[in-house]
Amino acid sequence: MPKTIINVNRYNIKRNEDRRNYMPVVTIWDGKTEDHCHEVIIYGQDGLEAARVMYNRDNPARPSSKVWIETDNEIEKIVR
Repeated sequence: MPKTIINVNRYNIKRNEDRRNYMPVVTIWDGKTEDHCHEVIIYGQDGLEAARVMYNRDNPARPSSKVWIETDNEIEKIVR
């Protein structure tokens, strides 16, 4: 099974700021299809919600964050 790729479209974020549009900014590619949305729920192997990719231009998590990832799980920070 191919990996699912989640991409943030910064051009749509900019378009949404410049206009009254509310275009989806998250693109999901599963190897066969491409879908566009505002929010993605990522499930763990236990079937429970592991994380969420969220976009909300009108109510951002922080003033400069239009797209963010929320999780209650432990994370590992990798610096390169």
